[in-house]
Amino acid sequence: MSAAYATFGLAPAMRAGGVLADGGYRIHRDFVDFIVDGHPLLFQLSDLDAVSPLASDVPPAIFTAQVRSLLLESGAPLPGDRYVIYGCPECEDLACGAVTAVIEQDGDDYIWRDFAWQTADHADLELNGYHGIGPFRFHGTEYRAALGALLEDSGPAPGRRVLLIGARVALLARLAAALRTIGIGADIARDTEGVPAEELRGYGAVAFGPTAGEAERATVRRAFEQAGLEVPYVDGLAPIVPLLVAQVEHALDRSPLPQRRLTGLVAADGAAGIEISSPCRVRVTAYRLDLLSRPRTHELFDGVLEPGHHHIPLDGKAARGGSFVVARTSGSVLVEAVTR
Repeated sequence: MSAAYATFGLAPAMRAGGVLADGGYRIHRDFVDFIVDGHPLLFQLSDLDAVSPLASDVPPAIFTAQVRSLLLESGAPLPGDRYVIYGCPECEDLACGAVTAVIEQDGDDYIWRDFAWQTADHADLELNGYHGIGPFRFHGTEYRAALGALLEDSGPAPGRRVLLIGARVALLARLAAALRTIGIGADIARDTEGVPAEELRGYGAVAFGPTAGEAERATVRRAFEQAGLEVPYVDGLAPIVPLLVAQVEHALDRSPLPQRRLTGLVAADGAAGIEISSPCRVRVTAYRLDLLSRPRTHELFDGVLEPGHHHIPLDGKAARGGSFVVARTSGSVLVEAVTR
């Protein structure tokens, strides 16, 4: 079969979760994405909210089976030699829809072809095929090396946990509960005194509560440095749980900067400036505390944006000092304080 050679790689990615203004939530998922010719394959599939089968929260045995399946060491899970490339981030039900493709070998090469959106055992290529994507031919050595490295690492990277530092005040308890609800582990501690380095390695970020003083913060940073660990530190912008959740999700994002859809956010001069690298749905929300210290939420924008720079007007209240803007796509989150 003739097809142009493409490069194949893997990179960490996430499906951004979040606490929604209506009280609902979206599950956070960490996964490994497929990088074809230097770009995430997921970005070629319009604004698809999906994850690959190589997710960090699946059991190691299932993760290993998924990798070996992509290496064609086991039979295809769907008729017609079709494999799931991306599926529903909330469940594993094919009825929710999945991107599938035929994976086959041609000599030493691996070929991915006939991409389709599939909701039943058999794909209808004429009706639901992704006609502008693929086929991709990958060099066998490169393909096996990328997927084989996952097997050498003994399974998926563990799901990241967050360490919340401060007295066990109501705000940290609510934040921990919200993070756990969307699938992010969270622990609350006054400090890191006596915590072994091996335990600290389980945390992907540290968030300081309002009661954590400079001495406590310095001690925590020193403990992670002495353990040889580099983690992002989050200083809460305001005691608003959905805003703090967004800050934590941004801190946990391990995807390479060139492979993100949402690449920039500024909030100044009455507008939110957003930089997009590929077409995607973007939701922009403003948060602030009113005069009685009650959290207020303003939904500013929810729609699909094309690549480039965009200005989203801030309404009168959202444009005030003391407001904060959160921009979300299916795979990334950015947070900025409004400045004048």
